[in-house]
Amino acid sequence: MTLREQLQEREEAVLSPLACRSARSRGRARPEEECEIRTAFQRDTDRIVYSKAFRRLKHKTQVFLQPEGDHYRTRMTHTLEVSRIARTMARALFLNEDLTEAIALGHDLGHTPFGHAGERLLDEVMPGGFAHYRQSVRVVERLEKGGQGLNLTWEVRNGICCHTRGTPAATLEGQLVRLADHIAYINHDIEDALRGGIIYPMDIPLDVSRMLGFTHSERVNTLVTDAIRASQGQESIRQSPQVEEAMLTLKDFMFDSVYTNPMAKGEEGKAQDMLRSLFEYYRAHPDELPDDFQSIRAEEGVDRAVCDYIAGMTDPFAVDRFQELFIPKGWTVL
Repeated sequence: MTLREQLQEREEAVLSPLACRSARSRGRARPEEECEIRTAFQRDTDRIVYSKAFRRLKHKTQVFLQPEGDHYRTRMTHTLEVSRIARTMARALFLNEDLTEAIALGHDLGHTPFGHAGERLLDEVMPGGFAHYRQSVRVVERLEKGGQGLNLTWEVRNGICCHTRGTPAATLEGQLVRLADHIAYINHDIEDALRGGIIYPMDIPLDVSRMLGFTHSERVNTLVTDAIRASQGQESIRQSPQVEEAMLTLKDFMFDSVYTNPMAKGEEGKAQDMLRSLFEYYRAHPDELPDDFQSIRAEEGVDRAVCDYIAGMTDPFAVDRFQELFIPKGWTVL
């Protein structure tokens, strides 16, 4: 018996009846020989972590554009926090931690440079619109590994696609990542906004603090513990009504005070203008797209190729390309 088979037997014996077993996965788009050591979901986690798209997350905006300081979140640190929160809940609910981790680590692979400002811009200029969760699926199915994709299991791709809105994921693990994503970003965005002087502790609604806690760790602990208690033995991931209401109030507060705050978001218009210029330039000069995107151009059109290229850029790379294309260079005599 291989180690993978032993792990699959352990899943059968230990996990909740509601958990997704790796041995019962719907499989991959392209069938592969099984690994002797790792389960299917463990392999998916490794493929995501070793992907180029995952490495680029460290230079993509979470909320604050190019903040001065080492302690503000990036899209990478956000992803890691989502993974930790999700795995904690999965372990407590006896769900599949490996599937949970793979979905969490892959959920934002398709995010744009400059956070949601970049996403809104691509949604505006791309025919048919743009959403980062759909792009994340496209990254793992089409763009990685020179156009071959990562060939992940159906459950991981479904969880990635359903992590933001719309129809809940088909697995409890995928539903759990959606909630973990919300818990993570609301709370770490509060911490970053406090650090940046955008808000102050007394600005947070008192009723929310009394329900969830007055510190970052208290709020996260309350939200995680509540979700575990409310979801035990249930066929969906849930929150208690009072905690869910407090979390929604906190989210509304963040949109009013941070996500639309000119002090925090004043540079977003410049970032969007830059990305629009890049989109229009490469649409007019598609021969200048890198070789990796020429096959997409041939098969799916120029707009799709340009969108994929820009969506995959990091913040500093987008700035460099803009400077290279639109900012005059200094002239010197050799």
